[in-house]
Amino acid sequence: VLRSLGIPTRVITNFNSAHDRNINLSIDKYIDISGKTLHWTEDSVWNFHVWNESWFIRRDLGSFYDGWQVLDATPQERSKGTYQCGPASTRAIKEGDVNLDYDSSFVFAAVNADCVTWIHYSNKRKERIYSDTRKIGKFISTKAVGTNSRVDVTANYKYPEVKEISFKISYSQYKNSLMDDRKILVTAV
Repeated sequence: VLRSLGIPTRVITNFNSAHDRNINLSIDKYIDISGKTLHWTEDSVWNFHVWNESWFIRRDLGSFYDGWQVLDATPQERSKGTYQCGPASTRAIKEGDVNLDYDSSFVFAAVNADCVTWIHYSNKRKERIYSDTRKIGKFISTKAVGTNSRVDVTANYKYPEVKEISFKISYSQYKNSLMDDRKILVTAV
């Protein structure tokens, strides 16, 4: 529809797309002291998710946020009481401006949430034992104009990731908690 109105629009695919239900910008996993997964959160990571981008001038946000805007025709959460998503500025998402209107925090989490594992002790105390800052938002892509080639637009959404992974529990305890996610390569410190 937007293309028929002369607005540049393209389809975007995000691999390892986070679905952050509580908008805390992390995908949380809870385990007990034996390494058993506790199902306390509705956060999830999808193999991929697809949305559209359209090119807009953003008079409401200021010219800094002009350019590609995320519009999701299949929103998963309510935004201001309605199932909608966007237009969220890709510039705002990249810069971490998550307090802007139009779901910038939800889209930021979809491409840049941290995957955090918490250990829950019997005394209701929890401790963060693992954080993966690189898992979410891989190969964010669109189709090249005039060919069937993939164009990587990840740099439009996030800066290169350089944080290190650290552990506060033994590797074997953590490995036991990953039974359902066998593709993560972990290096213990």
